[in-house]
Amino acid sequence: MPKRVLEGAVVSDKMDKTITVLVERRYRHPVYKKYVKRTDKYAAHDEANTYKTGDRVQIIECRPISKRKTWTVVTDGAAAKPSEAKKIEAKKDAPKKEAPQAQEKKAEKKPAAKKAAAKKDKK
Repeated sequence: MPKRVLEGAVVSDKMDKTITVLVERRYRHPVYKKYVKRTDKYAAHDEANTYKTGDRVQIIECRPISKRKTWTVVTDGAAAKPSEAKKIEAKKDAPKKEAPQAQEKKAEKKPAAKKAAAKKDKK
């Protein structure tokens, strides 16, 4: 049977070699037919303590390591590295550039306002 792989955000890294991962999933409610968000927290094994709070990680099912810990952080290329997650956040925070057409429209509106002001000054 294949091992399950889940993706989530690290919410705690205070333990040694263990992180807590919050996994969010959406499912359709059987009666109301609306989509509902459900979250679960998993304790995952992080041998080198590399992941910090806020990082997106993938975890894979493994043998029981302790009473609650039956997941391991995937460290191969399939998982998002902590530095990549920070780069993605930086791109989101960057100011967005306006489309060239929008800039042209703004430029067209300014001369009309100047003409109206000039007519008032002449009177």
